[in-house]
Amino acid sequence: MGEKTSHKRAKSAAAGKSGKTEVKISGGRRLDATTKKRAIEVERSGTSSGLEKAAKRLKSSGKSQKVLQVPQRDLPKAAKAMKKVGVSGTVKNMGGTKSISVPKKE
Repeated sequence: MGEKTSHKRAKSAAAGKSGKTEVKISGGRRLDATTKKRAIEVERSGTSSGLEKAAKRLKSSGKSQKVLQVPQRDLPKAAKAMKKVGVSGTVKNMGGTKSISVPKKE
């Protein structure tokens, strides 16, 4: 299934001018966008399994800053998914106006 226009627009905006999109990581997977220090995943589905998969992709990215970008209604669910997977980072809404910082699971 092809990706929606809104997803494509969000990941290219996240990559910025110097970043890359569709970056290969281990296991035949791909990250939505990366810059020098940051890994960005855009997950619009809102399902728990989709959010956890996105968090796992961020975890294996090897970047120091990890960002999961979701619609605003899914912010708490995405933070919970990142905690469950055990990855620290930031959960942002699509507009970038709100964010939740997720510390590493103890």
